[in-house]
Amino acid sequence: MPSAWVNERKNEYYFKKAKKEKFRSRASYKLLQAVKKYNFIKPGNLVVDLGAAPGGWTQAALKLVEDSGFVLAVDIKPVDDFKEKNVQTIVGDITDPETSKTILDALPHSADVVISDVAPNVSGVWELDHARQIDLATNSLKIATKILRPGGSFFVKAFQGRTTNHLVNDIKQQFSFVKLVKPKASRSKSAEIYILGKNFRLTRQ
Repeated sequence: MPSAWVNERKNEYYFKKAKKEKFRSRASYKLLQAVKKYNFIKPGNLVVDLGAAPGGWTQAALKLVEDSGFVLAVDIKPVDDFKEKNVQTIVGDITDPETSKTILDALPHSADVVISDVAPNVSGVWELDHARQIDLATNSLKIATKILRPGGSFFVKAFQGRTTNHLVNDIKQQFSFVKLVKPKASRSKSAEIYILGKNFRLTRQ
């Protein structure tokens, strides 16, 4: 059976599943699958979702933290409201150093988990797209190191390429456990990979 056909059917499966289960994006399953395997979001956690629009990961995080947790969704553009009460959305550019302060002001305490599925507008020029995406992931890491509690977790998308290892090494400097993750819901032909960092080493002053 051709792998392209199998992959296409898988993509259709998650698209239909998201519609049926009322998730805003099929990407919700990438986060749910990763958490099921590595258990980095738990009930009661405070989660910050960077690059949240359209809100699929925020919905998944809300399901995982349950009513006792809280999710803050951040995006450069407004995110549609959620029916849940334990969620807040703010507009912020993760490349702006002031955004970390805006996020901290919105949080009742340091975050347990920071997640980031942020990606650039794809130009079609691979080297450019890769560089832009790694820059966004690096900015996500900078925010994470400013808002995470000691022992917290970080989960971020990266495009595989020549500088991905630099990002992985940067994450290893801040977290004692680092793992590359490719959820089943991620398209097999896609260059996207996810990097999980657990047990944040608090180094900020």
